[in-house]
Amino acid sequence: MTAEIMSVGTELLLGNIVDTNAAFLSQELAGLGVSVFRQTTVGDNHKRLLNALTYAFESADMVIISGGLGPTQDDITKAVAAEYFGRNLILHEESMQRIRLRFAARGRGLPESAQLNAIIPENAKVLQNDNGSAPGVVIEEGGKTLILLPGPPSEMMPMFKDYVAPFLQNKSGRVFASRTLKIIGLGESQVESMLSDLITAQTNPTIAPYAKIGDVHVRLTASAASEAAAHKLIAPLLAEIHKRLAPHIYSDNGNTLPKIVIDLLRKQNCSLAVAESCTGGRIMSELVSVAGCSAVFLEGVCTYSNEAKAARLGICKNLIQTHGAVSAEVAAAMAENIAKTAGTTIGLATTGIAGPDGGTADKPVGLVYVGIYINGKTETAKFNLIGSRNEIRIRATNLALDMLRQKLEG
Repeated sequence: MTAEIMSVGTELLLGNIVDTNAAFLSQELAGLGVSVFRQTTVGDNHKRLLNALTYAFESADMVIISGGLGPTQDDITKAVAAEYFGRNLILHEESMQRIRLRFAARGRGLPESAQLNAIIPENAKVLQNDNGSAPGVVIEEGGKTLILLPGPPSEMMPMFKDYVAPFLQNKSGRVFASRTLKIIGLGESQVESMLSDLITAQTNPTIAPYAKIGDVHVRLTASAASEAAAHKLIAPLLAEIHKRLAPHIYSDNGNTLPKIVIDLLRKQNCSLAVAESCTGGRIMSELVSVAGCSAVFLEGVCTYSNEAKAARLGICKNLIQTHGAVSAEVAAAMAENIAKTAGTTIGLATTGIAGPDGGTADKPVGLVYVGIYINGKTETAKFNLIGSRNEIRIRATNLALDMLRQKLEG
C-alpha cells in the first residue's frame, strides 16, 4: 500500500507552526508496512486542496490529511473530501452528543459553531476523538482510502494509534511489530556504517535508522501472521545489533534515558544531586519528567556563574583561576561538592561552552566536561560537541545521563 501525507493549514506554509504531524505519521506508517511516497503541505484554500487531493490519488492508494477539521471558516478539509467523492455533508449525531457532553463536563455553554465539528461526509467511517471535539473520518471508494485527522498533535497522535493503526492492520491482513534501539555516543553515519550489511540485506524485518539530537534510533519492523511471530523474526536481528553496538545502546524497550537512570538509582538504593552550568537545568528537567523521581533525586542547582560555583558549591576561586571554569578539575569539584552538601551518594555535574560565543583556541565552543562523584570516587569525561547552543546543551545532557547510567550498570 502506498500513501501520501498531507498537512493542511496556512500557518504551516508561513512557518508559524512546525509540522510535527508529518514526521509522526511517516514513522508510524513505516512501522505498519505502508510506503509513504510524498508529503504535501497545503494552505487553507478550497481549490488548491481539491487539486492536491486529486493529484495525490493519481499515484497513492491512501491519503492521510491532518488539519482543517474544526469549526472555523478556514477549516475546509471535510468539505473538500465530500466534493472529491461526490458526497453530501451530514450531521453525525453520535459525535454531536459527545461534543455536548464534553462542553457540559467543563461547565461551558455549547457555542453554535461547535456543531460544525460533527459535520462529516455521508457514508464515512467516524474515528472517535478522545482528546478533542472534531472526530476523524475514513472514506473508502474505488480502491482509494482517505483518512482525515485533526491537526493538534495531542488529538491526532492518539487517534492514529488507537483507531487508524488497527484499521490499517485489519486491511493488510498482517500484524506488524517494532522494536526501537536507542543509541548514544555514535552518529547516524557511524551506526549505518556498522550495520551496512544488515541494512543492504534487509527484507523482513526492515531496519530504519533515525538521527535525533543527542542520540540515534534504529527501528526494526517485522510483519507476520501474529504479533508473536513478528517478534520472533525481530529477535535474531536485535541480538546481532546489540552485539555490534553495545554498550552504546541504552534502551530497546521504549524506556527513556532519564527513566532508566531513575530506575537504576532506585534499584541500587542511591540518591542523586546535580550541579549544572552549561546545560542550564536540562538534566534536572529530564529527571523530574519521570514520575516518582523524588525518591532518589534530592536536589539540583544551576551554578552558571563563577560566583555561584564558589558561593553554592564552595569551589575554590584559585581552582577556577588556575584551570578555568570549563575544566575537568572544576567539573570534579562540582560533582563532589554538590553530593556532599546535598547529602547524596552520587553527584553529577556539567560545565562547558555552549556558544555561540565564548570559545577560544584552547577551549572551543562545544567543549564540555562531565563530573561524577560515586562510591567515594570522582571521575570526569571530556566531550567536544557540535551544533547550535541548544543542540550542545541537549547532547551534553544526554551524555551526562548516559555516563551515570553506565556507572550504575557497572
